[in-house]
Amino acid sequence: MNSNEKISLRKGMTKKGKYTFYVVLLILSILYMTAFATTPFSVSGSAASPLDTLRRIFIVPITNMDYIVQFPEYIGYMLETIAIAYAGVAVATILAVPVAFLAARNTAKRFSYVGKSILNAIRAIPELIFAIIFVAAVGIGPYAGVLAISINSIGMLGKLYAEVIESIDSSNVDAIKASGGNRIQAMWYGVLPQVLPEFSSYSIYRFEIDVRASTVLGIVGAGGIGAPLILATYQRAWEDVGMILIVVVVFVSIIDLFSGKIRKKLV
Repeated sequence: MNSNEKISLRKGMTKKGKYTFYVVLLILSILYMTAFATTPFSVSGSAASPLDTLRRIFIVPITNMDYIVQFPEYIGYMLETIAIAYAGVAVATILAVPVAFLAARNTAKRFSYVGKSILNAIRAIPELIFAIIFVAAVGIGPYAGVLAISINSIGMLGKLYAEVIESIDSSNVDAIKASGGNRIQAMWYGVLPQVLPEFSSYSIYRFEIDVRASTVLGIVGAGGIGAPLILATYQRAWEDVGMILIVVVVFVSIIDLFSGKIRKKLV
């Protein structure tokens, strides 16, 4: 047997070993979850143990058909959550641009501290506090969630946009000004073409974050899937909590997958 045959044989054995390992791991996982889901951990006459609560949250919803069939019921709440995040990011993407130009040192110069102070003040307040304020101002519902997401996103997007503006190649801007172009033309033709791809990438990335944030905002009445989540928590319906978390994980994973591919093409 020559060296090439030995190498190919070792590769074949390595692949076979990997497949065997994954199959055994899958079988053991299924057996473990089945046993964990059917074993009672609570003591009669006493409160449920932490282990039993974890079992009801993470195991029972994916092993019991009574809860699996409820999956489509929560999709509507999750779509509302995604819509809140999308509307909030759309508003923030537009409003963060002028603030970012005001905060960038190479465009605002002596007045950049004004823009930076505005962005720092916004970023210092969590989106949950904004949600509580807007729920009190406009009432319970997704509108308060959109306002909270949009204001909070302005702070982070504005900071990222300002950093992009400060790192642009100023030679294009100088060339436009030297040829007789005014300040607006220099911005339109010299700055925007350089910053728009990164602006778009950051906006998509912020959308991923805001989908997760919108889930939490529903807890204070700002719409989305957070409302049934907090209701299930209050009722100690841990299986429903687990199913809602599964829906959130599935949708966030899908959004993360597609947004990552889009951002790679933009930048």
